[in-house]
Amino acid sequence: MKIVRIVLQIVGFLILIPAVSVATLRVERSDADGATIVFPGGEMVSGDLHSGPEPDWSFTDEISTIELQLNDPMATRRIFILESEGKIYIVSGYMKSFLGRIWKEWAFEANEGNDEGVLRVNGTRYPRKLIRIEEGEVLNGVAAKLLKKYSGVPEPISAAAIQAARADIESGNSWIFELAPR
Repeated sequence: MKIVRIVLQIVGFLILIPAVSVATLRVERSDADGATIVFPGGEMVSGDLHSGPEPDWSFTDEISTIELQLNDPMATRRIFILESEGKIYIVSGYMKSFLGRIWKEWAFEANEGNDEGVLRVNGTRYPRKLIRIEEGEVLNGVAAKLLKKYSGVPEPISAAAIQAARADIESGNSWIFELAPR
């Protein structure tokens, strides 16, 4: 009986120590200027604020993730970005899963009206409005770019592959937001 108690205490400490460490790191990052891959950050304050015409977003083909801050609450996260037909989009996958509902709270917030924020790419901040795209021909280009950039599907991408990716978006499993200028 005494051995079982000691084993349970050891197991408890082995679970408690990492849990407290992760919680502490998350709280410490909450006021930081920007996010890490794992932990959200606070308000983005560094970097020039873009003014002027929209850039040619094709340079984002070479960038895997960007920082996105929603304005309420001021929280920053790292997220995938893709460009299609001169516009930029962000992707949030696994939205119908339990993990997606916990990990992707920002997407639910944006969809419910917290849809203004700031995008930071290469040290420049861009004020944006998030517009969820659930249907339409624009999804063909977005699905093709998503398959090429993040799934490694070589070109030419088949119509069947594009249709499957598009079906994933239209079913609500993956959410796509256009990052429109404000």
